[in-house]
Amino acid sequence: MTTKTSIPKNPGDNRNWLLVDAAQKPLGRLAVLVANKLRGKDRPDFDPSVDIGDFVVVINAEKVKLTGRKEEQKEYLRYSGYRGGLRSISVPTMRERHPDRIIKLAVWGMLPKNTLSRKVMTRLKVFRGAEHTHAPQKPQTIELA
Repeated sequence: MTTKTSIPKNPGDNRNWLLVDAAQKPLGRLAVLVANKLRGKDRPDFDPSVDIGDFVVVINAEKVKLTGRKEEQKEYLRYSGYRGGLRSISVPTMRERHPDRIIKLAVWGMLPKNTLSRKVMTRLKVFRGAEHTHAPQKPQTIELA
């Protein structure tokens, strides 16, 4: 007797839209939840080589909570490639200028670094405040457990 392996189909345009409120949620736990939903890792037919995840809309990015002393100590680094081109941005500055990048960088850190993950990141939509532009998609609200 042979066993059959089933490979899930790519859902294409029939993906779910999920809404997550980041207000007063720990950044790491939020990032794990969002990364798993984007990859489809919470589904029973998960396959790491098939893109079966959902769209995720994150609101209130500026109100995300950082635990411990990360608010004072953490710095975001970027390098231009030139000598002396290393720039560091503190968390309060990043929260003021680009609060969406705090969540995007945390989720990116939770994903494997491959071409599928780069495609997955395009389905993450992060907004500074409570308003978002994806109301016509009717996203389902999910809570952080």
